[in-house]
Amino acid sequence: MSLAVTHLVPLAKEVDENKVTPGVLGFIVFAVMALAVWGLMKSMSKHMNKVDFKEAPDTEAERKADSAAQRG
Repeated sequence: MSLAVTHLVPLAKEVDENKVTPGVLGFIVFAVMALAVWGLMKSMSKHMNKVDFKEAPDTEAERKADSAAQRG
C-alpha cells in the first residue's frame, strides 16, 4: 500500500497544510468511476429489457393442490 502511495506523491507538487484539494488525480478517479457506473447502468437496462416477466402457470403444482384438497 505504501509503495503505491509513494508513486502518487510526485503528482502532488506542493501540499499546502491549510488547503488540500483532490486535484487532477481525484478528478480522473471520479470520472472513471462515473463512466463505469454509467456503463453498468446502460448494460443492466439492456439486459432488463430482454427479460420476459410473464410467468407460465404451474399446472403440476395446481394438480397436486387439488388432489390434496380432495383427499382431505
